[in-house]
Amino acid sequence: MAYLPLTQQHLLAILPNCRPVVGVFLPALNRAMARFEINTRARQAAFLAQIGHESAQLTKLSESLYYKDPVRVAQLFKYGFDLNHNGRVELAEVEFAKGYLRNSEKLANRVYGGRYGNGPEASGDGFKYRARGLIGITFRDNYRLCGKALGVPLVEQPELLEQAEYAALSAAWFWWDRNLSDKADLGLFDGISSVINGGGNGRAERREVWAKARAVLCA
Repeated sequence: MAYLPLTQQHLLAILPNCRPVVGVFLPALNRAMARFEINTRARQAAFLAQIGHESAQLTKLSESLYYKDPVRVAQLFKYGFDLNHNGRVELAEVEFAKGYLRNSEKLANRVYGGRYGNGPEASGDGFKYRARGLIGITFRDNYRLCGKALGVPLVEQPELLEQAEYAALSAAWFWWDRNLSDKADLGLFDGISSVINGGGNGRAERREVWAKARAVLCA
């Protein structure tokens, strides 16, 4: 199937806040989508809606993990702060979370340490392999798999995912690896959201951008 390229007008109509970076992201996105067969307007609309939400319209390529509210930290990062493993946020967990406020590196090492190829909290892998790219690639194992697919040393140079070319390619690879074009073909947009995010985070905004993208691309 021939690839249908995006134009600058398409991208700005769908993600207007990306104007400062549209010049660098437009060719990167076209190359990435062509490579990983995001090659119909339905697939592109779903893809752009998802990466638009995940990256604040192509403007944020690295997870910050900077929080001021200990309750919010305990709620969001249950792996690191659910001390009793009961799924409820308790006072002791909120108190514990206070030690990780306003410190992105410390929090990342806590919540991402010891999983999916990352070393323990003290290793620094949590921050080194925090979410990067247009769909946040997270954990050493996923950096390794993505790097192998793209032919770039992401384990050794994780910051490459903060460059437009690899930010776009990694997102398109993730999409291809999880067969998300199949869901896009069937209109299963919420199913795509669940694969990417694992919950209901930003669901209304994702749907809003998806509707806009379909109006722009599929008219």
